[in-house]
Amino acid sequence: MTGSTFSIKNLSSGYGQSEVIHDLTFEIQGSEIVAIMGRNGMGKSTLFRTLMGVLPAFRGDVALDGQSLGGMESHQRVGRGVAYVPQGRMIFSHMTVEENIRTGLPPAAQGKVPEDLYALFPVLFDMRGRKGGNLSGGQQQQLAIARALATNPKVLLLDEPTEGIQPSIIKDIAKSLREIRKLRNLAIVVSEQVLSFTLEIADRFFVIEKGRFVHEDHRRNVNAETISRYLSI
Repeated sequence: MTGSTFSIKNLSSGYGQSEVIHDLTFEIQGSEIVAIMGRNGMGKSTLFRTLMGVLPAFRGDVALDGQSLGGMESHQRVGRGVAYVPQGRMIFSHMTVEENIRTGLPPAAQGKVPEDLYALFPVLFDMRGRKGGNLSGGQQQQLAIARALATNPKVLLLDEPTEGIQPSIIKDIAKSLREIRKLRNLAIVVSEQVLSFTLEIADRFFVIEKGRFVHEDHRRNVNAETISRYLSI
C-alpha cells in the first residue's frame, strides 16, 4: 500500500491534571480509513484534539512518515500534512462557501479553489456565493471537509462528522469519503457513534472506552454486534 504512515505511540493527554486518554497506540498505512468508535465522554474528541496539537500530550508521540509532530502547534501540523474537521464543523458562518474554502488553501494556490474540490462536492459549487451560516448541517459538513482538503493533507481527521445530519446526507458523506480516499490517496481517521456509517467506509475499527482501546477489528472480520454493545452500554 502506497502513501504516508501516520502513527501514535503510547499517547496520553487530558485537561489540567486530569488524564483522559491513556497510552493509546496505532498506526495507519497509506490510504486506510480507520474508525474510532465510542460513546460520548469516552475520549474520542480529546484524542483528536491531541493529534492536532490543540491539546498537549502528557506522554507519547504522534508521527507522520517517521517524523515526530510532538511540540508542534496546530498550524505547523497542518503544514506537515494533517487536516482536522472538528466536532461541530466550525465553519465561518459570515463568509461565503468559496471564502471558507480559500482559508485552507496554501499560498501557491493563489486563492483559486481547485476544481476537484467542487467535483467532490457539487452542492458547494452551486452555493459558492452563499454565506456558510445559511447552509444546512450536511452542507456545512461538506464545506468543512472541503476546507480541510484544500490544505492538501496526507491525513484527514474527522471528529463526529455525522452529528446532527439527516440519514440521506450521511450516505452522501460516506460516498464522498470513499471518493476522496481513491482520488487523494490519503489516510482518513474518523471518530463516530453511528456504526452503519463507519461500516460503509472503514478498513479498521477501534473502540475507545474511558480513554483506552478495548476492541479492534479489521474490515474482513468486523463483529458489528460486539461494537454495537460498546456503543449502547
